[in-house]
Amino acid sequence: MIRGIEKRDIVDDDKDRLDSVFRMGELAVKTKTSINAWALMNNHAHILLRSREIGLSMFMRRLLSGYASSYNRRHRRYGHLFQNRYKSIICQENLYFMELVRLSHLNPLRAGTADSLIKLDHYKGVGTPS
Repeated sequence: MIRGIEKRDIVDDDKDRLDSVFRMGELAVKTKTSINAWALMNNHAHILLRSREIGLSMFMRRLLSGYASSYNRRHRRYGHLFQNRYKSIICQENLYFMELVRLSHLNPLRAGTADSLIKLDHYKGVGTPS
């Protein structure tokens, strides 16, 4: 889980959203990291992943620093984009894993970004690899 500094937005529009998702997918392929589910909200994100040789900290550093640099250039801003370090939880049980997938995907509904299951189905900030 990652959050914008002072709970500010980390995604302003669809271009930011696509940049973030593209970077995550491209880095996952390069590092052979499995992305199991994700939810990108305006001011925070949830990513359920299984890191490989590169390790979680290197994956997140490359993802977040690359995105923050791109975001800052595009929006003509300086400084930190993310609040503190990302929060990570180790998941070893299959039942807990499925609960994390469910929580990630329902996050926009719980936050009020999508106000129905139909709108959630079309929300551009949630994903599971096909």
